[in-house]
Amino acid sequence: MKYAIVIVDGAADLPLAELGGRTPLQAADKPTMDAIAASGRIGTVRNVPEGFPPGSDVAILSVLGYDPRSNYTGRAPLEAAAQNLAIEPGTWVFRCNLVTIVDGIMADYSAGHISTAEATTLIVALNKALGSPTIAFHPGVSYRHLMTCRGEVNVSTTPPHDILGEPAARHLPTGAGSDVLRDLMDRSRDLLAVHEINAVRADLGENVASSIWLWGEGTPPVLEPFARRFGLSAAVITAVDLVRGIAALTGMDRIEVPGATGYVDTNYDGKGLAAVEALDTHDLVVVHVEAPDECAHNAQVDLKIQAIEDIDRRVVAPILRRLRAEGDDWRILVLPDHPTPCSLRTHTADPVPFAIAGKDVRGVVTDRFDEAAAAGSDLHIQFGHEMMEYLTKPSRKG
Repeated sequence: MKYAIVIVDGAADLPLAELGGRTPLQAADKPTMDAIAASGRIGTVRNVPEGFPPGSDVAILSVLGYDPRSNYTGRAPLEAAAQNLAIEPGTWVFRCNLVTIVDGIMADYSAGHISTAEATTLIVALNKALGSPTIAFHPGVSYRHLMTCRGEVNVSTTPPHDILGEPAARHLPTGAGSDVLRDLMDRSRDLLAVHEINAVRADLGENVASSIWLWGEGTPPVLEPFARRFGLSAAVITAVDLVRGIAALTGMDRIEVPGATGYVDTNYDGKGLAAVEALDTHDLVVVHVEAPDECAHNAQVDLKIQAIEDIDRRVVAPILRRLRAEGDDWRILVLPDHPTPCSLRTHTADPVPFAIAGKDVRGVVTDRFDEAAAAGSDLHIQFGHEMMEYLTKPSRKG
């Protein structure tokens, strides 16, 4: 058997007036996802357990078969695993965004989706100026970076994408050790304000990286190897360190695709081709595409629709063709990890639609994959980590 999972990050949404009461999934032209729903089965799955933050860290752990209630320790340590950072006992890891704050308002959680080259230069400069024997900054991809901190920490932080348009000062870290984090964020503003990269970005009319924002703290988890847990060899294709980190911690192979950015300019065709090739050597391939989520955070409805359509044609379609070449011995699963409504510009914990097709998968006939069709089905999985078992069980009839 061959298996494929395509995670269409943040694709689930709410009805929008500008789309005539439809969601982006309903408005998108996505013949391949609709065909999977029509030939297989649709339903809903709750990937974010009650009481957990509705982020991709929690949700993708669920999608890959790991119960966040016993495996989640924070977002940043997952990303640290992707960078192969050696985290010593007593060290906390924080996500470090480069953000744009204008007149005290969180204007952009991504500093204009700053390039990795620009961001790396800034993070290296920040580490030189603000680093110490107990504090270190580590470059990542685009606006997504890490900070490690040795010592006792018991803080509460807020993701910057949850406070767009709000006063940043209302959402600064609180709790034991938060004074250190606040000081680093304050000092970063002075350094970044005079850096030449920001001067160039300002001249070009681009959002500047005006501050760091620390959040997503945690210590490294210990996850059971995926191959031992499910008896399958697996590969993951993503542009996001969070997902790379989960793959690293579970022993799943990571396949890097040139030009994969985590945004609408990502290399969709490269991801599709890499997945097709990975199926020659792996039982399961997981493709994660971040673009719809990023568009929703920016309230870019048209771009979110375009991203869904690009994923359908350039990622899902070639994978489905490759699986069909196996005859009957395959299954494919398509789903978002969590909703990211354009009207809210942040994640929610609501269940998401899924479509599954392949060997022994039969259900109520439908001709579309979207929130309403899934909500009207007879299949609703309450714990997302059970989806992997549902996908890989020998029989999936009725």
